[in-house]
Amino acid sequence: MTTAIQLCRSARIGFSAMLILFCTQALAAGMPASDTVVGRTLEAPVNTRPLEEKFWWSNEWYEQGVLPTPSNHEVTERQVSYVNPLDGTEVPAILYRPATPGKYPGVLFQHGRRGLDDLVQRLPRRMAARGFVVLAPDVYSARFIEKFPMEHLVETEADTNAGVDFLMRQPDVSTSKICLYSHTRGGYYTLQVAVKHGRQNQEVACYVASYPHWQDPNAVEPMQVYRYAVELNELSIPTMVFIGEYEQYQRRRSIETAVKAMRDAGGNVRLITYPGVGRGFDFRPGGVRTFADDLAAKDATMRAADFMREHLSPWVEP
Repeated sequence: MTTAIQLCRSARIGFSAMLILFCTQALAAGMPASDTVVGRTLEAPVNTRPLEEKFWWSNEWYEQGVLPTPSNHEVTERQVSYVNPLDGTEVPAILYRPATPGKYPGVLFQHGRRGLDDLVQRLPRRMAARGFVVLAPDVYSARFIEKFPMEHLVETEADTNAGVDFLMRQPDVSTSKICLYSHTRGGYYTLQVAVKHGRQNQEVACYVASYPHWQDPNAVEPMQVYRYAVELNELSIPTMVFIGEYEQYQRRRSIETAVKAMRDAGGNVRLITYPGVGRGFDFRPGGVRTFADDLAAKDATMRAADFMREHLSPWVEP
């Protein structure tokens, strides 16, 4: 078939009618029109789950055309620091909040392997713009760790944990509990805060993460691919996770395996997979950013905000 297709592509005027007919049939039988895309189905994806199982379904939108109005706030930020009481380490952080005076629910955002750089700072800022007080600890600067470290320093988990107490002491936080919010390796830090440090169902009401590293970063390679962090078996607070369909295989496998195990155990966990995007859809810079990245990032930010607001609402203090 390959030889026949090559012959058809090189056909010139003057070939016999029989050859023209053969080429037409060969093209119709499977030769793609594109010279670079092979095997793409022409049918649109479908989701045949019953409507009651489609958590994202909105009759107000589908039938009436009504879209939810997002909460938007101008954001202020200030540099702060707090001390990890276990070893006296001073942890620098940025505290974001709406510029409008008042109290707002509390969220702790933990960065991942790239640290709290300019790209990543957009994430806690966007959440503060939804109407939250957001603390973003910089646990790498606290211990002079360069960005993108290969190894994981266990002591940094306690640095994140100490941020919970600092955030809850802020006079403009309106809730007696907070939510944990993170991406990449930050999802491992916040998992340890919730489970190992015992914050879930105490000071922490919910857990949200984008493509989290759900395994001990120091674990051996087979554990990275075929297992997930054991603490996930004990994560009992409402959980929401976002990934892209092109997420790295070893990360996606551990996330999906953990989510299934958590659901089988009766856990309140939701995994949202965005089509057309991969790792970094929430912070990729403009030079490489795609339309799909923006769609996914906006939707994830709104869904995370709604999720955290829902689970913090019972803990709003008078």
